[in-house]
Formats: sequence, structure tokens, C-alpha cells
Amino acid sequence: MAARKDSRRANAVTTKDQHNRILLIEDSPAMTMLLRQRMEEETGAEVVCCNSHAAARACLESEQFTLALTGLNLPDSPRGEILGLLGDFSVPTIVFTAIFDPEARERYAQKKIIDYIVKDGPRTIETVIQTVARILSNSAFTILVVDDARSARSGLVEILTRQNFRVLEALSGKQALEILEVEEKIDLVVTDYHMPDMDGYELTRRIRETRSSEEMRIVGVSSSTDRWLSASFLKAGACDFIYRPFVPEELQCRIDNNIETLKQIQRLRYLADRDYLTGLANRRCFFEKTRQMEDARAPDHCSSVAILDIDHFKKINDTYGHEAGDRVLKMVADTLAETCAPAKHFTARLGGEEFALYLRNTDAFQAHSFCERIRQQIEELVMEVNKHEISVTVSIGVVETETGESFDNNLNAADQLLYLAKSNGRNRVYSTLTLPEAMVAANASAVAELF
Repeated sequence: MAARKDSRRANAVTTKDQHNRILLIEDSPAMTMLLRQRMEEETGAEVVCCNSHAAARACLESEQFTLALTGLNLPDSPRGEILGLLGDFSVPTIVFTAIFDPEARERYAQKKIIDYIVKDGPRTIETVIQTVARILSNSAFTILVVDDARSARSGLVEILTRQNFRVLEALSGKQALEILEVEEKIDLVVTDYHMPDMDGYELTRRIRETRSSEEMRIVGVSSSTDRWLSASFLKAGACDFIYRPFVPEELQCRIDNNIETLKQIQRLRYLADRDYLTGLANRRCFFEKTRQMEDARAPDHCSSVAILDIDHFKKINDTYGHEAGDRVLKMVADTLAETCAPAKHFTARLGGEEFALYLRNTDAFQAHSFCERIRQQIEELVMEVNKHEISVTVSIGVVETETGESFDNNLNAADQLLYLAKSNGRNRVYSTLTLPEAMVAANASAVAELF
């Protein structure tokens, strides 16, 4: 366990997400206990339980909820009256029922439930948890609805808002492009085809000039009878197409599928960019992103790059084993992440016991001071292994990047300073500010080796 030499680190405490509160209405004690435990464990939301219509009313009158999960046959409301109550309080509702026939589906659709789940098999509980988790996670995604017809646009917005998405509206293709320039975090665009200034096909084509389907999904919508329209949309870069009048449930499923695709892409990209052991960015990601940041850096802004190496790391592996070595790597990585995050600096594990830092808006003096603070923080850490306390130190080479020089050359300069720090005693920071002293010391060491 890592700790400061003067005080042990406090254990991290995981708290429930106070923003997400779920009202669970179920008259079966066993089912209530199971659902509550699973939902709290897997979504982090606070779950409030009640077993009747009257108890639900009391909760709704005193508290606010992100969504409700309810059965239909309660002791004091056997005919689904609970949906009317939840509708009165505008709580998005998931129905959890044993029977859901077509007639019931139409009736409950008018109550504007956001989804329903039928108790029809051993995977029912998993389906409930996945559905709740999906609805809660939808709040992280933004959808832009583009349609010049107010009623059609409002209908789409209502459906998507009930699904817990953040929804923006545009009355035309031109306005949609203006919103996209300002709002960087739009994940999906739902666009009508027929619009006065720019049709949906042209809007889709324009969007795809700057944003790929991996960054943003596009769903086309139209009431046209032209069956070739869907193919035109897809060829322009849309990911899906729906003809009006559509079934809200079908629209929901198509939107969910596109959002799920985005989640999977983001997850794969995250895994491709991460070092598995430490959770930091990996070598490929560091070089790719830092070169992009350097290319985008304004000429009057400075930046610095540093390379950090754990001193005598092989000795730790040889003495205490590779598991202890892995814990040391994680301990150092956590310190780098915690220190770099507030200043929006970028850190990565290059490989082995070597790490790199890209310091934004940081000149030579600031970079040296920042790296010195990191060195001191790591020096103060203690890790216990088999009743032995392990301390580690690091050596760091850091340079302010030179405009006109390639990033590889700047990184190589930091690497040379790291070599000097290692050669002159370790557990120190060498930068261009200490270069003359370092060169003298290095030359003295070289002369001494000759004799």
C-alpha cells in the first residue's frame, strides 16, 4: 500500500451518484431486494423502494427522481393506475411486467413510458439492469434534431428527452452547421430530408467533411414515399434512416443502437490508447497526441517535454518480485496522473520504467519546477511489501520545446538530460537550466573513469 512517509494515504471512498435517484415500485420483497442491490452496485444510483401506489405517491410528493421502475399490478392499483401517477409527476418510467400484449403496449405508449421489460426468462434481471444503466448513461450524450417543421421536431425532441439525452434543436441545415461549429460535443444528428435552405442529404454530406462516423452518428428521417431516399442518405454518410410515420419504439431502438456503436468505438479507442498496467496513455498515443498538440500550438505559446525514469527499478524486481515492481509502476503512474490532471498536462508510460510528460503552456523555469515537485512527491511515497517498506526515487530530464524543431528532436534532448541525471547521482531533475553544471559533472566523471 502506497503512503507518504509522514502520513498514510486515505483510502478512496466510493459514494453514490447523488444526481441519479431511481424509484423502484415493486410489491415482491425478494424482487425488490435483488433489483435494488444490483442497480446500486452496477449504476451507482440511489434506489428508493416502495411497494404500493400510496407509498409511491408519498415518495413523489417529497422527492425527485431521475426515473422510475415499476410493475403494473400493485395491491392498491391493480390496473396499471401507477402509470398515471408517474405521468402526473413527469417521471420517466420503465415498466417491468409479466404480461405485455399489443393492446397493452398501445395503451401504455400513451402514458409515455420510456421502455418496458417482460418477465419472461432467466435473463430478465440482466435486461432490467442493462436498460436502467443505458437510460442513466444517455445523459452523457447530446443529440441534435434538425427539422423545419415544428410539430415533427417537437415530437422527436420529446421522445429523446424522455430517454434522458441532452437534446438540441435546429430549424434548418444552416442553423445545424452553426450549432455544430459551437458545440463540439454532439454525438448524433437526427435530420429531416425536406428543408428550405439545405436538404438532409446535403447537410449530411457537409457534416461528413469534418466529422467521421466514428465521432458522430447521423440518422436521416423523412415522410417521403421515395424508397431510394434511404440509399442516398446512407451513401452521403448517414448511419441509419427511418421513414415517417415511425413507431416511437423503433426510433428508440435505432437511436440506442447508434449510441451503443459510439460507446463501443470509444471503448475500443480508449483501450487502444491505454497502457494496460498503469492506465496511463501508451507510447503510441503519446507520440500521436503530442505531435497534434505541437502542430496546433500557437507560436507565442510555449510547451515543455520531460522523460522520467524510476531509479534502480531492476533491483526492486530482483529483490521483491515482479508483482512488487508492478505496484511501484502503478504508484508512480498514479502520482503523475494526479499531478498532471489539474494543469491539463499529458502523461504516458513509454515502456518499462520510463514515463513521459507533455507540459502545456509551460516554459523552462515552470517545467523544471513542476518536475521537481513530482520528484519530491515520489520520493516521499512508501509502499509495504511483505512487511518491508519500499521507497523509490526518479530521475527526470526536461526541456522547453523549440519552435521549428521536430517533436522527436525535443524528446531526444529530454532523453539526453535524463541520461545526465542518471549519470550524476539519480533522484534529480536536469533541464536546460542545469545543463552547464551537468556537463561539467559528466566530464569529471568521464575523466575519473580513465584513471
